[in-house]
Amino acid sequence: MPTRVYKLSLLGKHVEIKQIAKEHTINLALDTIAKDKQALVFVNTKRSAEKEAESISKKTNLSCEALAEKVRNVLPTPTKQCERLYRCVQKGTAFHHAGLHSKQKTLVEDGFRDGTIKIIACTPTLAAGLDLPAFRAIIRDLKRFDSFGMNFIPVLEYHQMAGRAGRPKYDTFGEAICIANSEDDAEHIVDEYINGEPENILSKLAVEPVLRTYVLSLIVTRIARTQEQLRDFFSKTFWAHQYEDHHEIEEIIERMVNLLEEIEQIKKGKTLEATRLGRRVAELYIDPLTAHKIRTELNTHMTDTGLLYLLCDCVEMKPLFGIRQAEYESLQQVALEEDVDDVFSEDYLPALKTATVLKDWMDEKNEAVILETKNITPGELRNKIEKAKWLTYAAMEIAKISGQRELSKRVYKTKLRLQNGVKEELLDLIRFKGIGRVRARTLFNNGVKTAVDVKRTKFDMLNRLLGQAVARDLKKQMGENVVQSRLVK
Repeated sequence: MPTRVYKLSLLGKHVEIKQIAKEHTINLALDTIAKDKQALVFVNTKRSAEKEAESISKKTNLSCEALAEKVRNVLPTPTKQCERLYRCVQKGTAFHHAGLHSKQKTLVEDGFRDGTIKIIACTPTLAAGLDLPAFRAIIRDLKRFDSFGMNFIPVLEYHQMAGRAGRPKYDTFGEAICIANSEDDAEHIVDEYINGEPENILSKLAVEPVLRTYVLSLIVTRIARTQEQLRDFFSKTFWAHQYEDHHEIEEIIERMVNLLEEIEQIKKGKTLEATRLGRRVAELYIDPLTAHKIRTELNTHMTDTGLLYLLCDCVEMKPLFGIRQAEYESLQQVALEEDVDDVFSEDYLPALKTATVLKDWMDEKNEAVILETKNITPGELRNKIEKAKWLTYAAMEIAKISGQRELSKRVYKTKLRLQNGVKEELLDLIRFKGIGRVRARTLFNNGVKTAVDVKRTKFDMLNRLLGQAVARDLKKQMGENVVQSRLVK
């Protein structure tokens, strides 16, 4: 077998790698497995992670059927992505990115920790915080596409990826290997990444939504009761150290205080006092402007899609789903129907796309259908569902404080539908323990539509529809015990 020599720059040594494939990444991954070690392969996109894992899996002789089955069956209806991950895990490899369902991520991470999975091809999201037994970090992509084209990533991001190799808990040393496509790239990698200095970090307080949130929190908790105390507090922060212009900081804080007063979340007098609304907004931990937007616009968005659009147009929901070229016309039509053609917002179409995806989920379309029709992966969908649930709860609370009880109840129904992925007609059924969207739909379509219907329906019919264990538990929740197919009250 011919060999190729790779230079492992961090160690300053040469290692002979068998050239089994044309791609350096595959050869390095297979060499890692041959050494009975594990590796993370970092790439720049979700699609690349899946393709790389699949390519490596076709060259391994590993077998991991039990774990592969668990990964595939996380969702009631496996998506194409689930099937692809299943095939990879069968051969001891996996991919990991933001598009995976959280349970699949956990299975992949745990499988890597126990040694079942040898190679994970991943995006840089896996570089933050996880302690995994990776002997090698194979960094295939040090460039990423941004608004200016394809450019090199920050040095700090390289450090995060390289730092995943050789964790003290698992190895005495590790190898971080960067793959260069040319001599020029190789020189740049050595100069900028291996020998270069990381970028300065920036305070998040420089981001206005974050600063607004903290100013309100300081007033609510009475840590700062005057503008002087606010200025004194922030003068000791890293933000002030970095900003240096203290006069401008004072002006920014004054502007924030005036805004909070204008939107009725604080009152200015001898001291700064939070209103009832302001206290609840701080407890909900949302941007004060998000709360104001919900409070002033909630009653103007009366349809499901309109309400979801209102929430998706808030800063907490970013980043929003991207739009494919073929979707523009249909989204603009929905915008006209829902009266959300906001020419002043560059995000109105991405917000509307995100809202329509959530509406599809509430209308009982499953993950496989949403992936096929909207190109949204289960992980991306779940992330947005959780954020939308948080904001619907916030909207409920804001509506209550504003005296809009009926509106709060309507938002509560939306929250339940988001949580369970059901149409409104199933809300009575999904309240039962063990009854999710699929079982609830089965019951409804067979005439069991309410809790009263559940009580009236004979056990034998529930048994046929749901299986004995679920049927028995359902009857038990109605105060009836089932013993050998007979009811005992």
